[in-house]
Amino acid sequence: MPMIDTGSTRLAYDEAGDGPAVVLLHAGLADRRMWDHQFAALAADHRVVRYDRRGVGGSADHGGPVEHHRDLLDLMDALDIDRAALVGASYGGAHAVDAALAAPGRVGALALVCPGMSGHRWPQSFTDAAAAAVGPAVPPERLARYRAGNAAPDPADVAAMAQAQARFMVAGPGRSPEDLPPESWDLSLLMLRELFARLWSSPANTPRWIDPPANGRLAEVGVPALVVKGLSDVREIQEVADLYHAGIPGARLLELPDTGHVPSVERPAELTAALAGFLAEVPAA
Repeated sequence: MPMIDTGSTRLAYDEAGDGPAVVLLHAGLADRRMWDHQFAALAADHRVVRYDRRGVGGSADHGGPVEHHRDLLDLMDALDIDRAALVGASYGGAHAVDAALAAPGRVGALALVCPGMSGHRWPQSFTDAAAAAVGPAVPPERLARYRAGNAAPDPADVAAMAQAQARFMVAGPGRSPEDLPPESWDLSLLMLRELFARLWSSPANTPRWIDPPANGRLAEVGVPALVVKGLSDVREIQEVADLYHAGIPGARLLELPDTGHVPSVERPAELTAALAGFLAEVPAA
């Protein structure tokens, strides 16, 4: 597995293809495997890089606060990528936007898939729904111990949390695992199990977002942007996608019916085609 030293950490990554650079940033509930279809297909016309963010998958552990958008820019430096189109899913989308705001000359385009946003305040309806969906998965006293880091989590707790998160986020409200392609559900559960096993047994960490955050600064984004939302995703996450569509000048919106929070896995061919079409229109640096 390729690893690269960015100067502040070591990140696991894959690279393929030649042409304009594209960097894929995975969701908070996944790792770089969520981009399998897009990574292979986009490499026909682009230099494509995908990586595991710090503390996930094959990348190094970390403790304390970390600026994931800085890790992205450091990765680009280490790979001699001056400028790239960024494709970010969920919190990977938030990190991509933060990078575009922190270093606008380094980012040529943004594709934001069911994205999060730095500085966004989740409404009570979202926190209540999340608590109801995943709260019963692990007893509170054990969950508190796991979240403190450096624990030895019970594999049954890991499996239960992965199942609960997958039902809430991957499938989405009102849907069941049977509504997804079996391979999509299986990969999502695998990534989630490995994520929680790693997260709970590693040093505790917190993200440090760009300051001031993206919320309220979207008009500063001056590159082509595609915003993708799954119409079966959690409603409040769809609303964040709408904020990007309304706030980034000229942003276009793609709505995917019967699709939850991870379109790259659930609807891989449709998302890849949309990304390829969008990237083909992005002016060369």
